[in-house]
Amino acid sequence: MSAVVTAVSSNSEYSFTKPNRKSITLLAGLGVEGDVHAGVTVKHRSRVAQDPTQPNLRQVHLIHEELFSELGEAGFQVAPGELGENITTRGIDLLRLPVGTLLRIGAEAVVEVTGLRNPCLQIDNFQDGLLKQVVGRDDLGNIVRKAGIMSIVTEGGLVRSGDMIKVELPDKPHRPLDRV
Repeated sequence: MSAVVTAVSSNSEYSFTKPNRKSITLLAGLGVEGDVHAGVTVKHRSRVAQDPTQPNLRQVHLIHEELFSELGEAGFQVAPGELGENITTRGIDLLRLPVGTLLRIGAEAVVEVTGLRNPCLQIDNFQDGLLKQVVGRDDLGNIVRKAGIMSIVTEGGLVRSGDMIKVELPDKPHRPLDRV
């Protein structure tokens, strides 16, 4: 199966969900044009409260569409954009990519994977009990985060549903994703 974009979303206002769009424009070094989380420095409220000068490693949020099927089996209904992601994908195991992976999306856009999204309690405000579905523990007691990955834009461009995604792994040794 090929890796593909299944939906794109953005929101100019702080809100948990993001409406789907026909297309989004990625801006190098900033994020999604017109999105509230675009910028060189952090824009997520909790990160701004800690240190507003931190670099924005969360410019573009990607979630794998396969998660929605998994959540559906657990009794939850979740659609693209509803967990606040900018790009919904299919056919790529986002959570197993190493730090520094480049994702070439469509004709021009390139994002560099920075880490895992660290889900917060807002997910339970969206649907009660959903947080336990996207954050849990494995058999060894390690925290497992499934709510997507974060990235920065290294090359801008237009991104639409149906765009192909090409994965370029960084040189070894690979560093596993951690929360950002």
